[in-house]
Amino acid sequence: MSKETAATTTQVSDKTLTEATTWENFKRLMSYAKPYKVGFIAAILGMLGYAGVDTLFFSQLQPLIDEGLSGANPNFMKWAPLFVIVCFIVRGICHFVGNYCLAWVGNNVVADIRQNLFEHIMSLPVAFHDKESTGSLISKLTFDTEQVLQATSKALITLIQQGAFVLGLLIVMFYKSWELSAIFLLITPIIAVIVTIVSKRFRSVSKSIQSAMGQVTSAAEQTFNAHKVVLTCDGQEREYKRFNQINKHNRQQRMKLVATSSASVPIIQIIASFALAFVLYVANLESMKATLTPGIFITVITCMTMLLRPLKQLTTVNSEFQNGMAASVSIFRVLDEAKEKDSGVIHITKAKGSLAFNNVSFSYKNDKDLALKNISFEVNPGETTAFVGRSGSGKSTASSLLLRFYDATSGEVLIDGKDITQYKLQELRKQFAYVSQQVVLFNDTLANNIAYGNPNATEEEIRAAAKSAHVLEFAEKMPDGLNTNVGENGALLSGGQRQRVAIARALLCDAPFLILDEATSALDTESERHIQDALQILQQNRTCIVIAHRLSTIESADNIIVMDQGEIIEQGDHKSLLEKEGAYAQLHRFQFS
Repeated sequence: MSKETAATTTQVSDKTLTEATTWENFKRLMSYAKPYKVGFIAAILGMLGYAGVDTLFFSQLQPLIDEGLSGANPNFMKWAPLFVIVCFIVRGICHFVGNYCLAWVGNNVVADIRQNLFEHIMSLPVAFHDKESTGSLISKLTFDTEQVLQATSKALITLIQQGAFVLGLLIVMFYKSWELSAIFLLITPIIAVIVTIVSKRFRSVSKSIQSAMGQVTSAAEQTFNAHKVVLTCDGQEREYKRFNQINKHNRQQRMKLVATSSASVPIIQIIASFALAFVLYVANLESMKATLTPGIFITVITCMTMLLRPLKQLTTVNSEFQNGMAASVSIFRVLDEAKEKDSGVIHITKAKGSLAFNNVSFSYKNDKDLALKNISFEVNPGETTAFVGRSGSGKSTASSLLLRFYDATSGEVLIDGKDITQYKLQELRKQFAYVSQQVVLFNDTLANNIAYGNPNATEEEIRAAAKSAHVLEFAEKMPDGLNTNVGENGALLSGGQRQRVAIARALLCDAPFLILDEATSALDTESERHIQDALQILQQNRTCIVIAHRLSTIESADNIIVMDQGEIIEQGDHKSLLEKEGAYAQLHRFQFS
């Protein structure tokens, strides 16, 4: 598929999702409830039973007045107390079953969506994560899914239960007096128009709220992560103002929703009151008095009055329902993103260790300039190849292609003589131990962080890797040793200590390829010397790619590749490159002057 075709497909997908009707999105949302259909059916029956009991209760007003209270049917009043008790017992049971079962279904549906969304986000390509903020994704995973929960529980309870109650009351009204009831129906088209207009407004504002909440989360996360930088640069006031603007925008969007909801309810009730007033006027006409009994009149008026409350709830819950639908669109948009492609068919258990780049060029999405231009080199098993050059020259990009975080725009990346796109993606990445310049540690123990790449490692193997990476030097001074929790992203460790833990993790992976992307950048001179000793042992019988700014760390490399603006300008070993008196020699003199 060409880039133009792919872009067109993405645009069509986004457009289709945006233009999907509320009903289409609701059907898609309800597809998640299929595994819980028994609970859903029980919930519907409970809600219908609840509305049915209420309707039955009001239908007995006319015989209560005309037969019971008037004394025409004494037996009616004998059974009336028992009827009331039974009605309320059945009503209570139906209420519990309806609410509990629907809440059970709703929470299960949202848990499944949340799990599905989390797994899908993790399976999306790196390019997607490059363009999406972490705060926005977290907002979808937390806030948006909670909005969906409201749509699948509280909103559905009101829509089904109160909707059935409204229908039941209308049936009672028409059965008792279709003439008076027909008057009330005159307002139905007007209410339908108002609800339609309000629904569109709710959905539009809800989308704005989803976006605003994502901005709030993203802004807070960014500022909290940069807390030390903000304090150092005296940026508190700037961050206060920036967050205040985002928070204010969020408040304004929410108030638009409140204004729409608050205005729609009284408008509908005022229209209904005109219909009720007209009914009272008609009932007072001589032609109607002949056919109306006190019981019929009270029943019809009571039903009309009772209609106002469910109509209000149905209008109010519409905002919550539209919130849920807007949130589901936001979630579905992420779920419709194409997963990371794995076209590989070749299984690989453990690579022999050779790799090569053949005329590889690469450009990032939506970037016209090439980040890599016709890169070609070979690395034999067990050799160490180092990349040096200025920041932005393409060193880290080359290592990202090896791990298939991105795919080459043109050319081939080979491992053991085969294009890496032919290998199973998960198996391919297991061939690499990777230590990035941005160390990522989990809020867990030192031991579990070290064993993350090899969860089946024994305690002895973890301890051996920790010793080789000189982690034990500081771990043994901690209260719980290797079982000490390192905090959020290793907050309780220094930069050098975090780097050593990451190197210990790479040591334990025991992969045929090792990528060190500025792996020793945060280490002091003494720690670096210890790590270099450990890396020399690690590099035996392994193919190693080292990306470094500090030339002291790569002087013993078998091959040094000097890059500039995405191109290889020099390559050779340390001694030969110094003799060339080229870019490497100049860089060496600059660092060791």
